[in-house]
Amino acid sequence: MSATPGTFKNARLVLPDSVMDGALQVEDGKIADISAASTAAGQDLEGDYLIPGLVELHTDHLEVHYAPRPKVRWNPVSAVQAHDAQIACAGITTVFDALRVGMDEDADLRAGDMRQLADAIETGQAENRLRADHFIHLRCEVSAPDVLDAYSVFEGDDKIRLISLMDHTPGQRQFVSLDAYKVYYQGKKGFTDEQMNAFIKARQERAGNIAPDNRKKIAADAHGRGIAIASHDDASLDHVGEAIDLGTRIAEFPTTVEAARASHDANMAVLMGAPNVVRGGSHSGNVSARKLAEAGCLDVLSSDYVPVSLIQAAFQLADEVEAISLPKAVAMVTSTPADTIGLTDRGSLEVGRRADLVQVRMVGNVPIVRGVWREGRRVA
Repeated sequence: MSATPGTFKNARLVLPDSVMDGALQVEDGKIADISAASTAAGQDLEGDYLIPGLVELHTDHLEVHYAPRPKVRWNPVSAVQAHDAQIACAGITTVFDALRVGMDEDADLRAGDMRQLADAIETGQAENRLRADHFIHLRCEVSAPDVLDAYSVFEGDDKIRLISLMDHTPGQRQFVSLDAYKVYYQGKKGFTDEQMNAFIKARQERAGNIAPDNRKKIAADAHGRGIAIASHDDASLDHVGEAIDLGTRIAEFPTTVEAARASHDANMAVLMGAPNVVRGGSHSGNVSARKLAEAGCLDVLSSDYVPVSLIQAAFQLADEVEAISLPKAVAMVTSTPADTIGLTDRGSLEVGRRADLVQVRMVGNVPIVRGVWREGRRVA
């Protein structure tokens, strides 16, 4: 990582409330000055946008690098480095790597794999191997029989800064439509109709017996450790009410306008997938992120399973939704996620904030990341 020049000149600076042509000065890893005045010295951005480094709260893309094929395991440190390089080149300077807690009986990955990945993230960070700043997000499947045991593997780990409480039981939340669930799982598992119906019944009975208690126990532990809580795939007012009772800070991927609006009104940050924006809708047939943006109840975007989608979705929303300016769209992937999770030292082009910066050029309707700096040092 090479040191950056002290000044970026000839830039289109995306500030919290406006876009300004000017220059930005960095000292000791922080933004020292922002000015509309021209300057002779410094790195010429050639009129490109300069935006804050992106803040990603939920990506499970690391698993693709660790388990690139069924039964194949890559060296976990090498996998983290490959994932990190892709993240940084997408303009993401702060990332919450989402690791699964609670598995199906036939899952290819287990709790031990997740612990190895967490150790690799922490080793990479400690040895200065990584370009982005990494934290850990535990995706807790509360309907899984092993979720509490798997969660206990992360006891005392201070890199855990976020948990999400997930429940993919058929007939609710993401899979409120049993037809959609059958299409997904029947193709995946090769079940007959009779086997599929038995599988659904067993999953529903299991969830009814264990999910409510698991949800409460994990939430209580998270509060005790100062870990932020996210709900997941809320579909109804009852789901939102439960999230409020559990002290939830973020509403991940609500599946209906009703749930998103209620979460937003309850001061939860509503998070949706950037791929949903780029593709024009949800891959599972739920509410579109753009519809929530138009309704004024979208706060945060997440790249989810496509790292490069995060920056593309921000510029796309600014271009396509009249009520969303470029500063507002950029805030959805920078300052709002940072502030929501308590990282108030970054996420905005303001004097005193960390110099996490991304140089972006628009070619057609697809942004190109031309440079990335973390705390004033070039990382991509």
